[in-house]
Amino acid sequence: MTATVAGAADVLMRDYMALEPNETVLITADTDSDEVVWQAVLQASLLAGANASVLLIPPLPYQGRLADPYLTPAVSAAALAADVWIDFTFPYLAGSELHDQAMEGEHIRYLLGADLNAGGLLRLFGQVDLDRYFAVHHAFDALVNEAVGKTVRITDNAGTDVSFILGQRGFSKPRRADKPGTVLVPGQCTLFPDVETVKGRIEVGAIFHEYYTSLAAPMTLEIDGRIRAIAGGGNERFVADRALRRAGSDGDYGYVIHFTHGIHPTARVTGDSFIEDTRAQGNNAIGMGMPWWDPGGGENHPDAVLFLHTIDIDGRRVVEDGAIVGPESLVALAAELRPVVG
Repeated sequence: MTATVAGAADVLMRDYMALEPNETVLITADTDSDEVVWQAVLQASLLAGANASVLLIPPLPYQGRLADPYLTPAVSAAALAADVWIDFTFPYLAGSELHDQAMEGEHIRYLLGADLNAGGLLRLFGQVDLDRYFAVHHAFDALVNEAVGKTVRITDNAGTDVSFILGQRGFSKPRRADKPGTVLVPGQCTLFPDVETVKGRIEVGAIFHEYYTSLAAPMTLEIDGRIRAIAGGGNERFVADRALRRAGSDGDYGYVIHFTHGIHPTARVTGDSFIEDTRAQGNNAIGMGMPWWDPGGGENHPDAVLFLHTIDIDGRRVVEDGAIVGPESLVALAAELRPVVG
């Protein structure tokens, strides 16, 4: 492992994205993106022998399909010509019509990098053994897959208490992006609910609605199948209200479509990066509205963030205050997942 941003970018491209010489790499970024990140990824791609370029655009006002009117033919042409597409725009392009077209072509490997900054790139790719990380990740996924149809309850010290029936997996997360499709930055395991069964109360500590922000005052979501009400959150409640209405249908707030459990050993909560904050150990990104990974589903995908949750699956305690506590085999694997520096 390496403790440099350049080294972390090399791990991202050569290892995680399985980059081969002479492949075409497109890096999309916006004028708010961290230049250190896209410069490092560009250089890593070139050193790997790829044909790499960067396309810089203004920040998108919305993500997914709502970004379509702001994408020029040049962006579309460049993306569809790539073998590997690294997206550092935020709001991001996953869920847009262009992203759907890229995935339909079945030859592009797309990374949703979003607002990853230099510190996050270093920590998430440069200070972790990805093989050990994915051993924990896939073991957690196996536990969740075996519990499909069972009840999950998530609580936290802020007052969150929400339960649901586990649904079928919406997507999987491979160790290496060596096949066409969309991959995410490693760091979180996903639980997909049967959306009509989600019931309870979620106390939101941070949120990505039109932008990512911590909340000065907690925001409460009341859920009974659909999201029924929003309270608190200060001024951010108004932004969340319009984002959730866009993400729903007929003016309602829509559903909760995923929960996650952060397991990355070196991710930090800085308040500056949605991607990194939600991968810190014990944190939860709760996706709402429409799933960006379904064709045509990316109208908007707000995410609420919980910190240090507790998870019970089928009455068994799996996570307590952010730490994996069961079963013993998973606890043993998690104990081996330590920061690697130097």
